[in-house]
Amino acid sequence: MFKRFAAPLLGAAVIAASLATAAVAQDKPTMGVVVKIGGIPWFNAMEVGIKEQGDAMGMDAFMVGPTSADPALQVRAIEDLIAKGVDVIGVVPNDANAIEPVLEKARAAGIKVVTHESPAQKNVDWNFEMASSKGFGEAHAKMLAEAMGGKGSYAVYVGSLTVPLHNEWADYAIAYLKDNYPDMKLIGDRYGVAESVDDSRKTALDLIAANPDLTGFLAFGSQGPIGIGRALEETRKVGEIAVYGPFSPGQGRQLVKEGAISGGFMWNPMEAGRVFVRVGDMLVKGEAITDGTTIEGLGEVHPDGTNIIVDALIPINKDTVDGLADLGL
Repeated sequence: MFKRFAAPLLGAAVIAASLATAAVAQDKPTMGVVVKIGGIPWFNAMEVGIKEQGDAMGMDAFMVGPTSADPALQVRAIEDLIAKGVDVIGVVPNDANAIEPVLEKARAAGIKVVTHESPAQKNVDWNFEMASSKGFGEAHAKMLAEAMGGKGSYAVYVGSLTVPLHNEWADYAIAYLKDNYPDMKLIGDRYGVAESVDDSRKTALDLIAANPDLTGFLAFGSQGPIGIGRALEETRKVGEIAVYGPFSPGQGRQLVKEGAISGGFMWNPMEAGRVFVRVGDMLVKGEAITDGTTIEGLGEVHPDGTNIIVDALIPINKDTVDGLADLGL
């Protein structure tokens, strides 16, 4: 008789266990983070941070990387996350204005929203920055001015003309140089190519050919310094033209050692990925973020509206690039 009932009982136990597992999975909060573009080192590192922190906090956290830096692709990705019913959506916007309607839709559906690199975003619960716009822009401007001896022509790159934070950095850098180094001349206004190595390289080749007095580049966008550095190698201008901006140390290590990239500042994109999940987890749990709240990766914060801004700058140069690259950055 035991054998007759053993199989049905075992089957019932397996079904019950499966249902329990499913219930746990359904109860697990979910967060999708839409970045500017997939497949580049900066966001590869961010994805590692998102996944690691999600696993550590019991959250199903994942990254969505569009195939190009097209705002329409970000809108589509956010629409997909709304349809999936995630608990939190994170975004690193290509165009702050383009995603406002879909973020409004997400919040109307009860989904929490966290952005990064978009301090003027409206339809968000929180936006966080690992560097203040003024501090980041001016830090790069000061290094460029020193390298150029306070004179000569320079060009400025941004990821695109619609990336909010890149353009704020550029605004502060250009204003600082205009006020403090009147003998430095800006070529054009700015070039929205710094999310593409190829476009950055081609633009640099064109600018170098057309401007014999060009002796400096500021590139705000992680692929900008890489593309410019390669252009300098091709034109044998290494050591003659200074190149500063944020980039992934692992990708730019050799160019820094060769002098094709002069240096820059960055924050840790892996840590930014972790912060996305930590803030998302606090929102899901209904935990308040107020003046003096401590968030790992940001420290003690002092929110301004929906913005959490800290200065966590890391210098990238010949002395630091190996150590940063060895961390997987």
